[in-house]
Amino acid sequence: MSKINRLETSYYKSLTRKMAFILILVSFTPMILVSGFILNQFQFSYREKIHAHLKEIVLKHKQNIDRFLIEKLSAISFLSSSFTFEDLCNEEFLKQQLTSLRREFGTVFEDIGVINADGRQLAYAGPFKLEKADYSEADWFKKAINTRHSISDVFMGLRSKPHFIVSVRKQYNGQYWILRATIDFLSFNSLVENLRIGRTGFAFILNQAGEFQTKPFMETVPGTEHDMFRFLKAAEKSSEQVYIVERKNALGREKIYAGAMLKNDEWLLIYQQQKHDAFIDLEHARNIALVILLIGGIGIVLTAIIFAKRMVKHIALADREKEMMSQQVIETGKLASVGELAAGIAHEINNPVAIMVEEAGWIEDLLEDEDLKQSENLEEFHRALKQINIQGRRCKEITHKLLSFARKTDSRIQEVQLNEMVEDVVALSAQQAKYDNVEIRTSLQNNLPTIHLSHTEVQQVLLNLINNAIYALNQKGGIIEIITRMSGEYIIVDVADNGPGIPRAILGRIFDPFFTTKPVGKGSGLGLSICYGIIKRIGGEIDVKSMVDEGTTFSIKIPVNIEGSPESDLVSDRLNNNQV
Repeated sequence: MSKINRLETSYYKSLTRKMAFILILVSFTPMILVSGFILNQFQFSYREKIHAHLKEIVLKHKQNIDRFLIEKLSAISFLSSSFTFEDLCNEEFLKQQLTSLRREFGTVFEDIGVINADGRQLAYAGPFKLEKADYSEADWFKKAINTRHSISDVFMGLRSKPHFIVSVRKQYNGQYWILRATIDFLSFNSLVENLRIGRTGFAFILNQAGEFQTKPFMETVPGTEHDMFRFLKAAEKSSEQVYIVERKNALGREKIYAGAMLKNDEWLLIYQQQKHDAFIDLEHARNIALVILLIGGIGIVLTAIIFAKRMVKHIALADREKEMMSQQVIETGKLASVGELAAGIAHEINNPVAIMVEEAGWIEDLLEDEDLKQSENLEEFHRALKQINIQGRRCKEITHKLLSFARKTDSRIQEVQLNEMVEDVVALSAQQAKYDNVEIRTSLQNNLPTIHLSHTEVQQVLLNLINNAIYALNQKGGIIEIITRMSGEYIIVDVADNGPGIPRAILGRIFDPFFTTKPVGKGSGLGLSICYGIIKRIGGEIDVKSMVDEGTTFSIKIPVNIEGSPESDLVSDRLNNNQV
């Protein structure tokens, strides 16, 4: 590849990249902005929806748990108000009341007891052997004896299993006494263990010390419970009295927490879920959007590249056509200038040469006189006169070609059957071809239309091309193939030989006037220039393809002269008026 071709290739590749980049940038920018805006709005709306849903769930369970506690406390309060201290201290009566409570609330109430101000249980009804139990040092008792109504935290107690106590303080004969009932932990725990969302969402209850009041469904990070209580309680509270925060836990997992206070702000109901799990649908939607964007992006990139390549291909084709037109204009101008110069020179030389030849003939006649025949230089005179005649005819031939090149030959328009003309020219060249051991083959398409052109000019073109091909075979023999065919509105004539070919370095100059590779005296360098000028004048084209050691093919493209058609009339008029 030549340096110029490499530069052109690099230029068009760079142009392709720039066009593709601009197309991709123009296409991607609005798509990314719009998609990003929509995705951001969708993410914000989805987050608000998740938060609202969690608030609603936590608030609903808060109300259920508070209702559960108040309901149980109210039941105990009703017993303490409906019956006397003596009645409740009767264990048989107390058992009847426990049975009534279980009939009403199920197994939620485990047992029931009456405790005096010293913390000693005076009466007990339940499955455990807690008669006469001493609760004076129990935390729940210390709190219960000082408040009218009390609900303790969950603790293990004497029965070594989790439970909590609801109690009501009453007064008898100036002394406080307490009616207390134990709430079944499993019944209470079921209020929050069913709060499950997704794979990782679950709920639990903490007291102010950060101790679990229910059994968490999944493991939590040890030692973070109290911190979680303080953190959520310090978080901003919504109008629904629900806290919602998102943060990473000690293991680095990002979670979402929702909480609501229970039991007069002593307990905190917490719902926690991994953020990835809570926003799984959002992530699915985002992944689908990314896949669509990716596919769309690939489509945009491919389209931009294909479109840029096609555009650059058209630009390159237009550039080549422009370059060819410029080259044709240059060639036409050059031929016109050289033609005018050649015509002037031919006129100036033709007449003196004719006179020289005539004078040589006259001298030759004079040499027939007896006196001059005796001259000892007679032979030298004859040799000189013969040489003058030979060189004079050569000069005349050159001037004739110059005049032909300058359109001074016969250009009358006649009907021409191209196949017949090819056969005539082949017949004319047959002897020379036979002498040079060249075989001329013809492949002529039948029924070619008659064209209206100068018979002399077209014959000259064919003769020049065939003679050049014979000369190219250089007396080593070979094959010349002449093909005629129709191609649209043109007749194509190919003259191909299997000779040595034309080197690429001089291929662009072969139509230049006076350019020849033949030795001095063997050619003037005007043959192909004349062919080029004739074909261009009739609106045709002449092209050459050649490869070294494989041969050369000249292709002549001649417009069809269809009788009666506007195009043919126009061509004829132009040719007859000598306007081309």
